[in-house]
Amino acid sequence: MQRNKPFETNPYINMNNNTNMQVPNQDLGLQNVNPYINQQNAVESANTPSSSLLGSFDTQKFLIGALVGAAGVYLMTNEKAQKTVFKTFAKGTAMFSAGIEEMKERFEDAQAELEAEHNA
Repeated sequence: MQRNKPFETNPYINMNNNTNMQVPNQDLGLQNVNPYINQQNAVESANTPSSSLLGSFDTQKFLIGALVGAAGVYLMTNEKAQKTVFKTFAKGTAMFSAGIEEMKERFEDAQAELEAEHNA
């Protein structure tokens, strides 16, 4: 009586199962072929060791983050810079409010013109 080996009875590893069959690969030995996974990318990533300890380090993003962080630290620690920023913000808010008031006046003028044309 011949006993079945465990890997021959497992439907996910069985070589007769077409949805997930094993194929030899020179670099990886036996590899499961899954039709839902891009095999080319899987083989390339398995064969490519990471080039450095940092992985994919992006110098440009690092420099932008360092500059934003430095500006934040400067604003949080320099009282004169804080006053300048708050004054600028207050002036901008005042100008925005004046602009809103001007828009309201123009809207009311346009509304009055439409009523005058309608009554004429």
